[in-house]
Parts: sequence; structure tokens; C-alpha cells
Amino acid sequence: MKLYIKSMVCSRCKMVVKSVLENQGLVATSIELGEAVFQHPLTKSELLQLDIALKQVGFEIIDDHKSQIIERIKNTIVTLVHHSPENIKTNLSEFITSQIHHDYSYLSNLFSEVEGTTIEKYFIAQRIERAKELLVYNQLTLSEIADQLGYSSVAYLSNQFKKVTGFTPTYFKSIKEHKRRNIEEL
Repeated sequence: MKLYIKSMVCSRCKMVVKSVLENQGLVATSIELGEAVFQHPLTKSELLQLDIALKQVGFEIIDDHKSQIIERIKNTIVTLVHHSPENIKTNLSEFITSQIHHDYSYLSNLFSEVEGTTIEKYFIAQRIERAKELLVYNQLTLSEIADQLGYSSVAYLSNQFKKVTGFTPTYFKSIKEHKRRNIEEL
């Protein structure tokens, strides 16, 4: 049995969900971003108790099909941008289609209808947040950040960064209050 869980966007989220499951006496065969797999179906009572416990720590079980697809799209993008060891040089629509196994126009329309924004804008928001994170760490040059995030040039990254944040990457790096946002708030 596979459960889809909203707002799981990082490895710490997986640890928290694992802890909640253990506290509920449940053992998942695997826990990934946005999902937990169980060997046997959970009872209605177990599902209800688990949902209550998850909500207490900021997560919730997603039970309708459209919401599950939206959460899978978000988790696919978050994984690509924030957790992929290689730089992002892929066609986004092809990548999402290969991961979600649905026609991209269906996914795009569904995402826009439910989220009020496009998949592309969500992807850009994630890349800019990742750029902010890398700028704050101060370990990579702007050129290396642009390359790692799949931008064709530093100028393209800088223009998109300024469009989204209102700041140039250089100015952002220099200010003390970094104005970063949690991934799940995007």
C-alpha cells in the first residue's frame, strides 16, 4: 500500500515521517519524498490516527488522485533542483513526464488549475531558492551556480533572479537578511 504525504520535501521530512510512523507502531517498507509504502494495507483506524499524527508535525495524507499527482510533480521538481547531485540540464517537460507517467499537457493543465501557477514558474521559484541557498553558503562562484542550476549563462540567472526577488545575486549575497523561504512555502 502506498500513501501520499503532503509537504514532504527534504531528508529531514523523511526522518520526521519515519518517527511518526514508528510512534504509531507502523513500519513502512520505504519512505521517499511525498510517499510511504507499506507491505500491508492500513486499517481505517490506523489511517485516521496516522493522519492526525502527521498533521501535528505539518504533514497530511493526500487521498484524492489529483492532489497526489500535484504532490508528485512538486516532489519531482524539488528532488531535481535541491537533491540532484548533477547539474540541471534536462528538458523539464520530458523529465516530469518520465517521472510521473502522464501526458505533460494533462499534468500542466492540472497543476495550473489546482495551484494557480504553472509548472515552469514553480520550477523557476525552486531554482531561485536553490540559488539563494548556494549564494548564502558562499562556496561557489555565480558562474558555478548558474552551471549547476542549468542556466545557459550568468546573465540569464541574474536576470531571472532579479525578476523573482527584486535583487541582483550580488546584492542579495551582500545583504545580511537573506530573505530565503521554506521550500514548502513556494
